[in-house]
Amino acid sequence: MAPRAYWKGTLKLSLVSCPVALYPATTAAEKTRFHMINRETGNRLKQQMVDSETGDVVESDQKGRGYELRKGKYVEIEPEELEAVQIESNHTIDIESFVPSEEIDQRYLNHPYYITPEGKAAVDAFAVIRDAMKDQDRVALAKIVLTNREHIIAIEPLGKGLLGTTLRFPYELRDEDQFFDDIKSPKITKDMVQLAGHILHTKTAHFDPSKFKDEYETALKALVKRKASGKTIELPEEPEERPSNVVSLMDALKQSLKRRGGKKTAAKSHARRATGRHRTAKKAHRSTARHRKAG
Repeated sequence: MAPRAYWKGTLKLSLVSCPVALYPATTAAEKTRFHMINRETGNRLKQQMVDSETGDVVESDQKGRGYELRKGKYVEIEPEELEAVQIESNHTIDIESFVPSEEIDQRYLNHPYYITPEGKAAVDAFAVIRDAMKDQDRVALAKIVLTNREHIIAIEPLGKGLLGTTLRFPYELRDEDQFFDDIKSPKITKDMVQLAGHILHTKTAHFDPSKFKDEYETALKALVKRKASGKTIELPEEPEERPSNVVSLMDALKQSLKRRGGKKTAAKSHARRATGRHRTAKKAHRSTARHRKAG
C-alpha cells in the first residue's frame, strides 16, 4: 500500500501546470527504536513538562513559547502573533529558474521528496515538464511552503518521476574558514602525491549503496529477538588493550618512497655491473681476434 502524500498542490512552469503530490524519499521506520519503561511494572513512561525553577508540573493550558533574549530572560510570543507572520501556502510549486546541477553546493541539500503526477489528467503536463528538464540537463529551483515555512526546492528528473530536494538557507551553513584556516600547509613532494594517487587508483569503485551494511542495526535486531524469546544475552568481556599498529599515511608513504629509491639504486648498480662485464668480454674477444690474425 502506497504511503499517504506529504503535500499536494500544483507544479507550474510558465503556462504549463499540473497537479502533483510529494512523498518523503527517506524513512526511519525500519530503524530499531526503544521506549522508556518502568522497570517494576513494564509500563511505558510519559514525559511531563516541569518548571525549571520550581520543579512543578506545568499543565498544557499554561505552556507558551518564549524567545531567550539573554540568559534566563524570555520574551513570550502568543500563538496569534505567530500566525500573523506565517506564510500562507498557495499549494503551488512555481518554477523560477533552471541552473546547472554542478553549481549546487551539496552542503545546501536538505530533505529529498518524490514528486508524482496527481491523477490521470496530470500525466501529460507532468511528462512535458519532466522531459523538457531532461533535454536541457538542468535543475529547477522553486519555492514551496511546507509546515508554515517557505523553502527553496531543487527539482530534477528521476526515472519516470521527479526528485525534489529542499535546500538550506545560507544562514544555516557554517563558514568553513573557521574550521580550515588553522590547517597547516606542509611541503609535500610530488613523488608522495603520485604514490598516494596510485593507492587511490587501486581502490577505485562505483557508488553502490546496496553494499552499505548497518552492522549495529543488525546487531540490535538480533539482540531484541533473542531477549524476546527468553534467551540469555552474553555480555562481552572487557577487551584487552592492544598496542597500536596504526601507521600514519605520511610515514607509510615515506617508507614506500625509501624502498622505491633503494630499488632504483640497486637497479642502477646492477646495470653498471652488467655493463662493465659486457665491456670486459668485448675487450677479451677483440684481443683474441687480433692474436689469431697475427698468427
